[in-house]
Amino acid sequence: MKAVLLAGGLGTRMREETEFRPKPMVEVGGRPVLWHIMKILGHYGISEFVVCTGYKSEYIKSYFSNYGVSNLDFTITLGDQSSIRYHGSHAEFDWQVTVADTGLSTMTGGRIKRIQKYVGDETFLCTYGDGIADVDIPALIDFHRAHGKFATVTATQPMSRFGVIDLEQDGAVAKFREKPKTEDWINIGYFVFEPQVFEYLDGDDTVLEDKPLLRLAEDRQIAAFPHHGFWQPMDTFRESQLLNNLWNSGNPPWKVWQ
Repeated sequence: MKAVLLAGGLGTRMREETEFRPKPMVEVGGRPVLWHIMKILGHYGISEFVVCTGYKSEYIKSYFSNYGVSNLDFTITLGDQSSIRYHGSHAEFDWQVTVADTGLSTMTGGRIKRIQKYVGDETFLCTYGDGIADVDIPALIDFHRAHGKFATVTATQPMSRFGVIDLEQDGAVAKFREKPKTEDWINIGYFVFEPQVFEYLDGDDTVLEDKPLLRLAEDRQIAAFPHHGFWQPMDTFRESQLLNNLWNSGNPPWKVWQ
């Protein structure tokens, strides 16, 4: 199964990091957050990736085209660039990565539509390039195949951003609850799509989270896989610091690989 990674947004809420590189390339523990997502998927046997780029796509193209040079010793005859010979191997040696420039201002649904030729008539996984989660990928895929619908979205109940105060009727404080889980479920990506989903996507301005998902719901063609484990988006500089702190702790909750 191929994995489609949405990595083309502007990342306007992280200008400290994204002025010179796309948000999925902001580093956690010295590696792009996109790499961490791919490592999670790779652990479960997914080794074919389609990366949908847009903003500063050349940064992502350079990263993957020079992956061997960056991670291995090599020998090269300087007058013959094709003579490069790598020494050793790395854990990602069998990854097949297609980097597709899906346009600077293309919306999420439009980006997926543009890479239809790379996934063809196959079931595929799709997720955002800036959200890390320890989703049980085999269980997600089994869930998708069991319900038989066109689409599955992974959903979780996030922690509240604020602490909560429980009040008595007379205004007395009963107790404080520090950032409890909300009762609502939210979309965190980690979709599984059948090729019929492309019929719900139109042009470049199609926002996946708007009409396509709404129409799939109206047609009873989407189900939600509940995720109760770790999930952390990287929308702000503070959240990138949080992820780096978790990585530096030595036991990041999303590190399922060895």
